[in-house]
Amino acid sequence: MQTLTTLDPNFEKQFSKLVNARREADGDVAGQVQSILSAVKNRGDNALIEYSQRFDGYSLVDDDDWIITPQRCAEAYEALEGNLRDALDLAARRIRAYHEAQLPEDRDYVDDEGVRLGAIWRPVDAAGLYVPGGRASYPSSLLMNAIPAKVAGVDRIVVVTPTPKGKSNPLVLAAAHIAGVSEIWRVGGAHALGALAYGTDRIKPVDVITGPGNAYVAEAKRQLYGVVGIDMVAGPSEILVIADGNNNPDWIAADLLSQAEHDPTSQSILITDDAGFANVVADAIDVQLTQLETGKVARESWNAHGAIIVVNDLESEAPPLSNRLAPEHVELAIDNPDAMLPSIKHAGSVFLGRMTPEAVGDYVAGPNHVLPTGRRARFSSGLSVLDFMKRTSFLGLDETSFPKIGPAAAKLARAEGLPAHARSVEIRIK
Repeated sequence: MQTLTTLDPNFEKQFSKLVNARREADGDVAGQVQSILSAVKNRGDNALIEYSQRFDGYSLVDDDDWIITPQRCAEAYEALEGNLRDALDLAARRIRAYHEAQLPEDRDYVDDEGVRLGAIWRPVDAAGLYVPGGRASYPSSLLMNAIPAKVAGVDRIVVVTPTPKGKSNPLVLAAAHIAGVSEIWRVGGAHALGALAYGTDRIKPVDVITGPGNAYVAEAKRQLYGVVGIDMVAGPSEILVIADGNNNPDWIAADLLSQAEHDPTSQSILITDDAGFANVVADAIDVQLTQLETGKVARESWNAHGAIIVVNDLESEAPPLSNRLAPEHVELAIDNPDAMLPSIKHAGSVFLGRMTPEAVGDYVAGPNHVLPTGRRARFSSGLSVLDFMKRTSFLGLDETSFPKIGPAAAKLARAEGLPAHARSVEIRIK
């Protein structure tokens, strides 16, 4: 864990190094993924059989080996302990309500020149959702991906998920039941994304692929963009907590570790204007690490990528530092978070006040928890209904409106050296 202070003459150099640190997996991931995708494109189901056996120790033989039926998902839902089932149902209701409010409206109007203009929003025909089955196997992620697709009106929603040694997570199956997903394939990894993009004899192709995964899944999405649409290329989780000294240090320590436990490459950063408080939080983290079942992973993350930054003035210094980091999650654990919120320009999601831990947003708050990482919040947003929709514009002219704008179009076409463009307009000018 690094400790930085803006009063240090070397702060800018140290902070720049923190901002630019690369936490994605090293190695020839791109080359390996390219080989896997090529094999799936050329050999289809046979490649999926080979990779599933190699990576997951699972044999795809007959239909029962390939698919997880809706009946099995319903059984998993019914078998849940009551309070857990209620929690999943609550999460689904809140996620659905939030995303229903995102549905865009079609436009159809006539402007001052009498030209009819507008746009129609329509869902994609098919969406593929990747659900991890290894270190991260989360029913919440299935809900966060499937429900926006449902709200958007996607007819065919396809889930691919690895089942190492044939084992699947019953919570994920229950979440699939709640979300109304009926097509689930027991394949994962980069080869599963290749199947979604190119199609095989068994798995028909989709138009959009979303969902989290490891470095190989992220790289596969990067390489497949253009064949299909993707939500984003997501990297390791990250959280930035901006906190004054009036917080309970145990709460802030817990918030920082909530992301550190995801993966050894996750990153947790605290910015505070109270050096004494910073020290107490660091001590609290050490204590809590000994109590966590995920302590080994969280400790690796905190030791390698964690940081505490002490500033002189929180209000003026914290937002610019936050914007340079452009983190996935930002907590504003301060007296007046609304005053600082407008200054946080680059963040996947912002959590306002001392009683709003990021973990609530991961499950039941409503906004999507699939968010940009690795400073990508500078130019991208979290998963939404719009990721499963596309906009088609339209326009219409008549004998009255055409003469008002047509001649200008012809002049511009001539200026660009495109006479056929110009003629298609001029031929209509009386």
